[in-house]
Amino acid sequence: MKLVWPLPALLTWLLAWGVFLGLRGALAGGLPAFGAAVAVSGLAAMRGTTPWRRAFMALGFPLSLLASGLVAASLPGWAWLMPLALLLALYPAGTWRDAPLFPTPQCALRGLAQAAPLPAGAMVVDAGCGLGAGLRELRAAYPLAELHGLEWSRPLSAVCALRCRFARVRRADIWAVDWSGYALVYLFQRPESMPRAMAKASRELKPGAWLVSLEFEAVDFEPVARLETVPGKPVWLYRAPFRPR
Repeated sequence: MKLVWPLPALLTWLLAWGVFLGLRGALAGGLPAFGAAVAVSGLAAMRGTTPWRRAFMALGFPLSLLASGLVAASLPGWAWLMPLALLLALYPAGTWRDAPLFPTPQCALRGLAQAAPLPAGAMVVDAGCGLGAGLRELRAAYPLAELHGLEWSRPLSAVCALRCRFARVRRADIWAVDWSGYALVYLFQRPESMPRAMAKASRELKPGAWLVSLEFEAVDFEPVARLETVPGKPVWLYRAPFRPR
């Protein structure tokens, strides 16, 4: 069974902590217990599907152990629930199938307006706008467009609205909002989200509208263009009606 992210990371951390506490309690000693727990984390992390996920899975245990050793004596037990509460506030469980908080790199959308020209006043949306890095790049590409941002996390949408006053940012589920009014939908999601995004775009986008995906390709469809101004961050352009491969 394929687990929804970030459950693999959470299970990896729990397993590593279980190994560490179990071996230390069995008189194996702190250092052997630590080594075994790190090894378990590393082996489990090999099943991560992307480099950042593997790093997240592998480093969670040693970093949490380091933090507990540094400040455990000064904090009550319930304080260790605060990072989890903050994580859930920033990354609600309902969004676990979507992308985590990774900003659009600066200049990643350079050349987009030439490859996907839009008239003045066209409605452009960053679906999953996070803290607004993508909206800022879209503004540089389309200074005359009407920019919108959709973000399910309440804290992130609030911060994004403050940072991107030039755009209409609202808290919303990108999968529930109707995309039919947009001339261009911009996504920086994850590989697992692309089939769902293409299915929604196929149903809702009007002929001539664009779906633009940073980094992740819709492998079942033929792109109109591919840009890469930031190494390792290709931009895939699709135009409705989409052409299957």
